[in-house]
Amino acid sequence: MNSTPQISINWMNVWCHTQDEPRFSVIHPPLPSTMSANKTITLPVSYEACQLPMVKLSHYPVGTTEVTPVVIVTLNRPEKSNTWTPAMAESLEKVFPMFHLDERVKVVVLTGAGKRFCAGADLDLGFGIGAGENPQDYRDTGGRVALAIHRCQKPTIAAMQGSAVGIGMTMTLPAVIRICHEKSKYGFVFTRRGITPEACSSYFLPRLVGLSRAMFLISTGGVYPPQQRYFGDLFTEVLPEASQVLPRALEIAADMAENVSPMALAMCRSLLWEGMQSPEEAHLLESRVFHHMLGLRDHGEGVKSFLEKRKPDFKTDLQNHWPAIYPWWYETNIDPKQTTKGSKL
Repeated sequence: MNSTPQISINWMNVWCHTQDEPRFSVIHPPLPSTMSANKTITLPVSYEACQLPMVKLSHYPVGTTEVTPVVIVTLNRPEKSNTWTPAMAESLEKVFPMFHLDERVKVVVLTGAGKRFCAGADLDLGFGIGAGENPQDYRDTGGRVALAIHRCQKPTIAAMQGSAVGIGMTMTLPAVIRICHEKSKYGFVFTRRGITPEACSSYFLPRLVGLSRAMFLISTGGVYPPQQRYFGDLFTEVLPEASQVLPRALEIAADMAENVSPMALAMCRSLLWEGMQSPEEAHLLESRVFHHMLGLRDHGEGVKSFLEKRKPDFKTDLQNHWPAIYPWWYETNIDPKQTTKGSKL
């Protein structure tokens, strides 16, 4: 069968081409609050066939026609140093909900085309604020993307093969791993542009590098090599050649996809980011989650594969095996149409 039908994903407003196989749709809570449980998300046979402005999707290993456990998301505007635009943001905000629901995808690698990862926002285009827009209704595009990455249950590895500033930095903060190039420069330049940080970075950055370092990076607005102590442990690995960054990220991603339980990792991320405020509360929460995990197939498979000295075959469906208490935190509704009554935000 050689037909190549086009699939219209109405909610996502993106076109995908499929090869030989029918599409399938998923409607299932729990969904991140940036996504609607009442909408249909159509998952493509091949992400490489998705046509997205300024973003390219690829499978790994390269040349695979169907969806692979590792998917590469490339900021694809190299002639403009991958500067951020509303269209690029919209493309990114569309794909991560798909990864969230797609059980075939285990790990996402985010990188940039060309010499730079992302040179910040395209200042010629502005920040997507409409004339006369109500301040309470405005949601910065970086924040919408950062939340999509953060709330996606599939981990993201940022392969920062070149320099990054502004949104090029803040968009990577929800990633589980950041790998960069030692000769490139990185910085949070907002104060030098007369603006404030976005993309939820006031939440993520201090938690990743500490309040003192975060205050220095934001206050100076400087651009620094990744080895500077101001970054702390923000970058997991700093490599001598730019050409090494993406292959190393893919190596880690492939190892995670092959050897790590997606359910266990999703729970670990939630425990770390949405943890408790006291050791006693942490003990109670961890006990509940740990007890739940002991009853899942993945635990038995993890132990059995270890004892048998073979690769694990983790198959627990993320969408149907959450603990009864999940989510254990209050998730703020960011929909402008449902602003909390009496809130100053």
